[in-house]
Amino acid sequence: MRTIIALILAALLACSSAFMSSPAFTARPATSLNVDIKIEVNAGEPIENAIRRFKREVNKSGHLFELRHKRYHENSQEKRKRKTAQARQRKRFERIQKRRMQQQNRT
Repeated sequence: MRTIIALILAALLACSSAFMSSPAFTARPATSLNVDIKIEVNAGEPIENAIRRFKREVNKSGHLFELRHKRYHENSQEKRKRKTAQARQRKRFERIQKRRMQQQNRT
């Protein structure tokens, strides 16, 4: 019984030391995406609202979008195609928004 407990303790110690920071891993190279997003949490504000505002800021900054595309290598032709498709989609959205605003102003 004691040997089983000793083995379990040894396994737990081995696992816990695997998650400790070592000097080799503390100096990480800086990424090209310097994320510096901050929000002000008001007094008495629910944490859910603060998290929602933080997520919105992260999405607006575009860091996750860029990170998704940097995950795999993308040659220049693929990048150009993606950028033109994004521009086309953005222009289409702007036209739709413009039409909606004109319709709202008429009424």
